[in-house]
Amino acid sequence: MSTSPPVPALAQLPEPVRARVVALAADVLPALGQLPPALRRVATFAPARRAKLGATAIATALREEDLRARVASHLAVQPPATSTPVDRAAVAWLVRAGAWEAELAAALDEVTPAGPTREESEVARLRDRLDAAERAAREQRAMHRAQVDEVKAENTTLRRRLGEARAAEKAARAAGEQAAAQVDGLRREVEALASAQEREVRRLRARVAELEADAASGRRAVRAERDEATVRARVLLETVVEAAAGLRRELGLPSVTGAPADRVEAGLSAGVAEGARLLTGASAGLLEQYLAMPRARLVVDGYNVSKSIWPTSPLEAQRIRLVNALAPLVARTGADTTVVFDAGQVGQGARPVVAAPRGVRVYFSPEGTIADDVIRDLVAAEPPGRVVVVVTGDQAVLADVTRAGARGASVDALASLIS
Repeated sequence: MSTSPPVPALAQLPEPVRARVVALAADVLPALGQLPPALRRVATFAPARRAKLGATAIATALREEDLRARVASHLAVQPPATSTPVDRAAVAWLVRAGAWEAELAAALDEVTPAGPTREESEVARLRDRLDAAERAAREQRAMHRAQVDEVKAENTTLRRRLGEARAAEKAARAAGEQAAAQVDGLRREVEALASAQEREVRRLRARVAELEADAASGRRAVRAERDEATVRARVLLETVVEAAAGLRRELGLPSVTGAPADRVEAGLSAGVAEGARLLTGASAGLLEQYLAMPRARLVVDGYNVSKSIWPTSPLEAQRIRLVNALAPLVARTGADTTVVFDAGQVGQGARPVVAAPRGVRVYFSPEGTIADDVIRDLVAAEPPGRVVVVVTGDQAVLADVTRAGARGASVDALASLIS
């Protein structure tokens, strides 16, 4: 029973096979992803230079089983050509699929001449080592030369950038000096302009003082002339008054105590005294005229009016609709408007918040007091002669405010204005 010989290491393979193994690994090197540090720079070389300049590094790295297995995975997906014994031996050593030991041995038998002597083998081995050392030296020199070229190129780039930076700094310094000179020139111009403006301001102030003195002198002269004319007029007026008084005493005329139209006015006032204070529903235009009078005051009995106009709406909706409907009327007439609601209608202690528009004030009667009494107090507080209009459907309230000097208006008169 025979046993298969052990698999030779990469260094034990013939030179052509080793070179082919390195070439196959170099072809797939960029696709392997994570690489040992020694191969990362080799992977960036061109394909033709990769196997030539990085042969030693690749051969050394293939001693690791992990790298060889990753190379074998790529070669299994895209198998290379195996037309020669060297190709077959290299693929068998890398891929190691199936009976690869037998395939490798058969391919090596075809590559290696039969019957070499021990001395020849030793010479060949030493020659191979020498060739490998020379190749490694050449590869190292080539890599060093490439690194030197790269450093030189980087140095050239840095020198060029340094020159550009110095030129930019020089240009910036020149621009800064030029800007500073311009700023100095502008500062001198501004100072000269400010000095000229200050002189002009002083001149104008002196001129204004001169004109004010002339104007004051003119006003004093005019006032003196006006006072003189006033004195003359007063002397003449006193002369006429004293002459008229002397004539009255001479003729014995009594003082006048009446006016020619007193009798007619007395008859008219007796007929219209009661009706003039009440504005009916047919006099909505007259109501608006009263409200447009200077300093007019409008007092509205809140729930009495809202229940008459919107009887089916809730109390909160009635409040909102009434207050919002009064806003256009107040804007047109400018009347000082107050709406009084009876707090007893919404429960004791309840004071709902009402967003009143501009020109409209909203009040709730105090606890224990009805809105009618608040309206009577508001009317009584107004001075005689001011136009005060109270809108309510309560006849007792209308009678009281009319006697107090206000004018009562019906709900219909107001409704025709705000509807």
